[in-house]
Amino acid sequence: MEQYVIKGGRPLEGEVTIAGAKNAALGILAAAVMTDQEVTIENVPNVRDTRVLLQAIQGIGARVRYIDEHTVAICGGTINPNTDLCVDDEYIRKIRASYYLLGALLGKYNHSQVALPGGCDIGARPIDLHIKGFEALGAHVDIANGMISVEADELIGSHIYMDVISVGATINVMMAAVMANGKTTIENAAKEPHIVDVANFLNSMGANIKGAGTDVIRIRGVKSLHGTTYSIIPDQIEAGTFMVAAAATRGNVLIKNVIPKHLEAITSKLTDIGATVIEYDDSVRVMCNKRLKATNIKTLPYPGFPTDMQPQMAVTLALSNGTSIVTESIFENRFKYVAELSRMGAHIRVEGNTAILDGVETFTGANVAAPDLRAGAALVIAALVANDFSTVCDIKYIQRGYEKFDEKLRGLGALIEKVETDKEIQKFKLKVG
Repeated sequence: MEQYVIKGGRPLEGEVTIAGAKNAALGILAAAVMTDQEVTIENVPNVRDTRVLLQAIQGIGARVRYIDEHTVAICGGTINPNTDLCVDDEYIRKIRASYYLLGALLGKYNHSQVALPGGCDIGARPIDLHIKGFEALGAHVDIANGMISVEADELIGSHIYMDVISVGATINVMMAAVMANGKTTIENAAKEPHIVDVANFLNSMGANIKGAGTDVIRIRGVKSLHGTTYSIIPDQIEAGTFMVAAAATRGNVLIKNVIPKHLEAITSKLTDIGATVIEYDDSVRVMCNKRLKATNIKTLPYPGFPTDMQPQMAVTLALSNGTSIVTESIFENRFKYVAELSRMGAHIRVEGNTAILDGVETFTGANVAAPDLRAGAALVIAALVANDFSTVCDIKYIQRGYEKFDEKLRGLGALIEKVETDKEIQKFKLKVG
């Protein structure tokens, strides 16, 4: 089983380049099948989730052509609309974003069927808002035998109010509505950067979407979409992870290929606790040479502090001087990393949706397991700080969303290796001393 073995205690220094946004890529790759013409997508992150989704897209009959490691061409014209358009295999059930194919195929063909999605177990993420949106557009939704099926004689534009802000439902309903007859208004829409990116991508294919990035999105249905070439935005969570890692290890890292505006909530908190953040046009530098201060954080929908950065930031606060409070308002299971971090010497107690962190001077090396994607990245950061050696297993979660994570960290001076056996761990320990 693949795992990371890490020797901590070294500050991260140098430059790192951020990949395309995983969460934007998943929506954009699904939307690419909505035209019969070829679509070329650039800056696609080469991570497990995108690879699995591309396999699923091929599985329903679309043609997928890999131009290079980060560029893919997709042609939905080879899909046979008279089939069940059923997306179901052992891989697709493991990623949350499989449900984007529901909205994309429903929007194009008026029917689709997808296995109920999986993904990280970080809390209840019901698809009732997706269903409500599809039904408002005139679709009939049926859930049976682990599959969700949607079908419509015709999709009709509608006024849809999202009871709770949901990124997934906003993207899914937006895709379903772009070729519906008439106008659709989505109120209380999510405002995350990847919502804007998916909307911009659809508009480049000929859709008519206005208001993405605000809480009201207006869509005027079009008859068809056409081919395009589009480049995905940089990943704000990967960028944030390296920003926090630089601060936690008291390093000096230039993080390139970012949109600083998307990182403002993270930048603000790092500045609050005493790190130095310098913004440039498309990069940020994070520097730290001292123990950081405590602060309080509450996760909120964008532009608030992102839930996907909560575990990484908590690691930094667990090392800060004083007591910090982290409140998780998005996903109730997001504190599963606390038990693992406690094995490394962190002092954290969880009360409901709140964690109270009493800062310690440093961590000690330990064998820990990644419970989910972002918690896995957080445990790697903890291991980079810790005295002595650590191993992080279940790194399949980390590989879902971070491209060449260990390689990028090694490029910043980290002592980290991906290994599979005890013998390889011992070899690493002998090599680094």
